[in-house]
Amino acid sequence: MEIAVSEVPDPTRCAAASTPAVVVRDVAMRYPGQRGGEAIDVLQHINVDVCRGEFVCFVGLSGCGKTTLLNVIAGFLTPTEGQVLIEGELVRHPDPRRIFIFQEGGVFPWLTVFENVGFGLGGKTPVARGELIQHYLEMVGLTGCERLYPRELSGGMRQRVEIARALASNPEVIFMDEPFGALDYFARFKMREDLIRIWRQERKTILFVTHDIDEAVQLADRVVVLGRRPATVEAIVPIELERPRHLNSTAYLQIRDRILGAMGMQLDH
Repeated sequence: MEIAVSEVPDPTRCAAASTPAVVVRDVAMRYPGQRGGEAIDVLQHINVDVCRGEFVCFVGLSGCGKTTLLNVIAGFLTPTEGQVLIEGELVRHPDPRRIFIFQEGGVFPWLTVFENVGFGLGGKTPVARGELIQHYLEMVGLTGCERLYPRELSGGMRQRVEIARALASNPEVIFMDEPFGALDYFARFKMREDLIRIWRQERKTILFVTHDIDEAVQLADRVVVLGRRPATVEAIVPIELERPRHLNSTAYLQIRDRILGAMGMQLDH
């Protein structure tokens, strides 16, 4: 089975299916040098379209600029060059319609699980708010944990709280920056399965940064491979495999090897 790899982004990719939710055009990011030192180029000529409801993973070697790119798209950083549009609007700053889930966790330790998920839903009636919170707690498998505090939860459960809170706010786009990086192997594996199940129910647009190639191939509709700093898009790899995906299948291993090759890693087999 031959897996196609797009070496450059195709700006018209979403035209047949839907209008792109996210458009990244000629984005570059340069940090000024410290104490008069030389400026540091992190990103160059980044072009990516993300379709509405698509799950896209960004991978690359450590320090290549994956998180920087996600922060630019989310509006936390202003690009040195180029622009980002989300749902046709120029991104100039963070927006409550776009939710960011971090690796280190963003649950509020002084709030219960119920209160964390309901944070930001103050505009709804108490009944509607409660129904929405319970709906998403059930979706992430935390029914019965409403009165617990984050300190009483495992790392995986705290991440479920964050995902439930993100979904409850009905965002246009969810950004996830290595959200499972601090979890152990088995917890990560279970969270991937659950995230895909939830995504298939909600069909939110998700941009997900990871250093774990297996995680990217397991989760994504497409994988965007960034090169060494200053990073450009080395390849965009479509993952046209049915879910759930089998990590030892020939097609899966071919895709994983293509991504590793695009990252410049030498394969012995």
